[in-house]
Amino acid sequence: MTSHVFHRSLKGDLPLADKGDGPYIISKDGDAYLDASGGAAVSCIGHSNEKVRQAIHEQVDKLAYAHTGFFSSEPAEQLADFLIERAPGNFESVYFVSGGSEAVETALKMARQYFLEIDQPQRTRIIARKQSYHGNTLGALAVGGNEWRRASFAPLLVDHGRVSACYPYRGQAAGESEEAYATRLADELEAEIKRLGEDNVMAFVAETVSGATLGAQQPVAGYFKKVREICSRYGVLLILDEVMCGMGRTGSLFAYEQEGIVPDIVTIAKGLGGGYQPIGAVMASSRIYAAFKNGSGVFMNGHTYLGHPVACAAALAVQQVIEEDNLVANVQTQGTYFEKRLIETFGDHPHVGDIRGRGLFRALEFVEDRASKAPFDPARKLNLKLKKAAMDRRMVCYPNGGTIDGRLGDHVLLAPPFISTPQLIDEIVSRLADSLEEALKV
Repeated sequence: MTSHVFHRSLKGDLPLADKGDGPYIISKDGDAYLDASGGAAVSCIGHSNEKVRQAIHEQVDKLAYAHTGFFSSEPAEQLADFLIERAPGNFESVYFVSGGSEAVETALKMARQYFLEIDQPQRTRIIARKQSYHGNTLGALAVGGNEWRRASFAPLLVDHGRVSACYPYRGQAAGESEEAYATRLADELEAEIKRLGEDNVMAFVAETVSGATLGAQQPVAGYFKKVREICSRYGVLLILDEVMCGMGRTGSLFAYEQEGIVPDIVTIAKGLGGGYQPIGAVMASSRIYAAFKNGSGVFMNGHTYLGHPVACAAALAVQQVIEEDNLVANVQTQGTYFEKRLIETFGDHPHVGDIRGRGLFRALEFVEDRASKAPFDPARKLNLKLKKAAMDRRMVCYPNGGTIDGRLGDHVLLAPPFISTPQLIDEIVSRLADSLEEALKV
């Protein structure tokens, strides 16, 4: 079939998605694909939820669009109230956008303008981590550390400070405790702040639990407490990117809850609207909000579709389903079972080096040799072969290459829906095992 859509890849044909049914996407040909990654950790409550569909329908019948330069809307106000009431910490306001990249871009602008509002205009530098990913807009891409995504656009990107990822499988030294490793990473952050100038750094940006670039890497115990203390000491804003890991995915509504700290700004998206409408958000602390309100009173940023009534209505319905059906608790229960099944199946696999993640956000890192942790030759394209093998078995998962440095290393990300059952988890693990063996043959 000739397609006039400019697809991500212009080589090969894609099946036509026709319908959704819980954890499955049904193609036009009638094939049911088990969505084991929620696309890109998006479809958190599954597909075609009737409550969400009804909420969208009702909002479209009332009002589809009103520009936020002239109006607010009831769904936006209600969703903001819902999030603020449930976010641990002193959060004051929510700025709605259309997705994760916009959210991070907005957070960076918010951080910059905050320092203008409080008369510290010299703070222009940002620090982020290697092997991070924060979005595809130029500002977000510049902050991110996904080297293969950055390469083509490097001449357009602003240079930022960079520190090591919290990546214990490869970064923690033999015999080094988690406490010592966390301290070493924190010392590296402090040294980078001093290198750039203590009064010049405006923000440190990090994924609370790493997303697709590094593969569901949770921080070691105490890491973010040390990071929070350093940021506070030097007046640096802590921006946590929870676009992929937030909204219940790791077993708490906000992933930072499990770290015992509160950021100054947090970005959310994917699981916020569960794929039912494009939406993202930036949540700002009362200190940030007060600086704007008591200062210029204007945020020099804006998008045509921010605060879209239908998107906000859909996201509110998704969050209500998660809360009313106690799905975050199910993420914890099924996440524990998921980890157990992954370890049982792949724990001794000669080409699985690491099994990591939290809740229903898990990853396997693949290696040529377990003892040396040597990765596969990227020319082998194991990640692409695994994706094809899984699709052939009617399962959607999220394999990635360049795990280690943007060129070397392969992993697969798994993010099944919050409605998962042990039977569904078993099916995912079984299909993944078969797909991996097929990919390794080629």
